[in-house]
Amino acid sequence: MLDTMPRRLPGLLLLLWPLLLLLLLLLPSPAAPTAPRPLARSGFRRLGTHGPGGSPGHRPAPAVPTGAPYSGAGQSGGTRGAGVCKSRPLDLVFIIDSSRSVRPSEFTKVKTFVSRIIDTLDIGAADTRVALVNYASTVKIEFHLQNHSDKQSLKQAVARITPLSTGTMSGLAIQTAMEKAFTVEAGARGPSSNIPKVAIIVTDGRPQDQVNEVAAQARAAGIELYAVGVGRADMESLKTIASKPLDEHVFYVETYGVIEKLSSRFQETFCAADPCVLGTHGCQHVCISDGDGRHHCECSQGYSLNADKKTCSAIDKCALNTHGCGHICVNDRSGSYHCECYEGYTLNADRKTCSVRDKCALGSHGCQHICVSDGAAAYHCDCYTGFTLNEDKRTCSAVEEARRLISTEDACGCEATLAFQEKVSSSLQRLNAKIDDILGKLQANEYGQIHR
Repeated sequence: MLDTMPRRLPGLLLLLWPLLLLLLLLLPSPAAPTAPRPLARSGFRRLGTHGPGGSPGHRPAPAVPTGAPYSGAGQSGGTRGAGVCKSRPLDLVFIIDSSRSVRPSEFTKVKTFVSRIIDTLDIGAADTRVALVNYASTVKIEFHLQNHSDKQSLKQAVARITPLSTGTMSGLAIQTAMEKAFTVEAGARGPSSNIPKVAIIVTDGRPQDQVNEVAAQARAAGIELYAVGVGRADMESLKTIASKPLDEHVFYVETYGVIEKLSSRFQETFCAADPCVLGTHGCQHVCISDGDGRHHCECSQGYSLNADKKTCSAIDKCALNTHGCGHICVNDRSGSYHCECYEGYTLNADRKTCSVRDKCALGSHGCQHICVSDGAAAYHCDCYTGFTLNEDKRTCSAVEEARRLISTEDACGCEATLAFQEKVSSSLQRLNAKIDDILGKLQANEYGQIHR
């Protein structure tokens, strides 16, 4: 039997081979080794090719419940939602290193970085003004703060800039910006305007001149300095240049390939968040944005703002006696009011004055029993069952009493008639007696004349 095993193995392998192939396909592939992340240096922000947990240079956006609005606040890597952020007005000067260490393609990326920051700003004479200082061993102001008041012309001017391709005189560049770019004559706004003065310096090397003293002078003059280092940039020099706190004013990227990512960081830095849009205003009724991150609360019609400048209380317009109601003023919950009328009156089309609807309802009709309305201003009186209306058309008498009165009147009428009849009869009798006496005398007189 053992002699036959070797001969049977190839047949078994042929039968099992499809199963083995299927198992190999189903097994997970071994995990690729994780590349080590570069160590961050203290005192500055770092953007590199291995950003934590997301695309290069970005923090992952916070999770948002489905259907819930999201303003973009807290997103480091993306632009904040339109309408949520309005950039503060600035006098902004870019100081760009174009020494020979910066290759043409890299200098193009720097210009793209500048243009993207411009895209996030509100550019205009009353908003942000931008100038650009180009430097190497010499310094050239490419355009002043007063030269461009719209994004399109500003970005076109940035696109036309060419590198100077010599040494790295960072101190001279900062001094030129301070003495010639940040002047009222060059378009900067004076101290009374309270417009911040900001400079962003971008370099990839070590300064060939002293920067400590001139940077301190610039900061003392009220210029806020941001330092962006690329690749071989000297970090100590960047921290010497920048304003404090350093972790908000010093940035570092490993290559020019990711410098564009910093534009969103500067957008957040220069953004004046609109609390009216973010919903953090605390206004009970209406939030009004005043720009530059400021706001105030107002109330709906019929309400007044309370002392806390946030909540509202209904105005008692009826108590103000300006309502114009003819009879009754009634306050509504909405802070408005409406007019009503007394009983027996109806509200006219003007919704303020009143007209008599039912004089019976007024109680001044004078009816003893029942008042019956005959229209807007007419009425008549009626009596309860068993009573009849008297001649005054207002009072009522019981029906039996009326009959008694009628009977009494009838009896009195009969007695008067009988007395009259007896009087007439007596008078007729006396008249007949007198007539008979007269006739008798006439006949006697006539007989006497005949017999004479």
